[in-house]
Amino acid sequence: MKYAMLAPAVTGTTADPAWIAAFAAHAEACGFESIVVVEHAVVVSRYDNAYPYDASGRMELPDDCPIPDPLELLAFLAGRTSRIGLATGVLVLPNHHPVVLAKRVATLDVLCGGRLRLAVGMGWMREEIEACGTDFASRGRRADESIDVMRALWADTAPDGATHHGEFFRLDRAMSYPKPLQPGGVPIHIGGHSVAAARRAGRRGDGLQPLGVVGDDLRRLVGIMRDEASACGRDPDRLELTLGYSAAKITPERAERLAALGADRVLLTVTDSPDLAAVMDEMSACADRLGLAGS
Repeated sequence: MKYAMLAPAVTGTTADPAWIAAFAAHAEACGFESIVVVEHAVVVSRYDNAYPYDASGRMELPDDCPIPDPLELLAFLAGRTSRIGLATGVLVLPNHHPVVLAKRVATLDVLCGGRLRLAVGMGWMREEIEACGTDFASRGRRADESIDVMRALWADTAPDGATHHGEFFRLDRAMSYPKPLQPGGVPIHIGGHSVAAARRAGRRGDGLQPLGVVGDDLRRLVGIMRDEASACGRDPDRLELTLGYSAAKITPERAERLAALGADRVLLTVTDSPDLAAVMDEMSACADRLGLAGS
């Protein structure tokens, strides 16, 4: 089992360079597999769609919470760490042009020594998607094509380059360097709790991150992902499953139960507090309970 640590965002501490650098360094010292950061390009103060991860339908993030760009933040943390994985969780894929994103992601993967992982989502806030210039209704199709474009640009297509003619993007003989350091490109995991997310993970992703889904609903999504992978000639056993849990409550026994559900990674959340010492103590206690190598 791999244990990732979600950087707390509610109090805005991910935008404090000293705070987040110390948080990441401590996560690495404790032996956590990766650090995960969130994204919102903009937060619209009055949004109509319900936030899907809270019964209230509203985000816990304040509208004016400082939320750094995730790739810029991970680049900063790459220079403050040496071993820990660096991941988005999630990057709102329809907000980004895939040609530019492919370059940014490949560059970061090279500079951090192949430690990058993308978890991407389709976005739930219509107003954010539209503010970034994308039609909300077609965001899923656009995201699917974006993954195809990025993988084409990351592939070794020299000397001719990559060609793609799709619904949203068109490129001919495009050469994008550097290539990601990781063979096959940067892993792309699909975040989401819907059937569409599970299908997307099976067809195009390297894994599924269905946070907040449990029981029969989780088993159904995992089954859909695996069936889609098999139907596309992909090996379902190569796809990872990332599930969420509280760092304060996780135990080896609970981790075993998550593993029995198919989890390869647990994304842990800590108390969202500006008190860095208290957060670090919580991380250390979690690492001790789990018997991580750095604890």
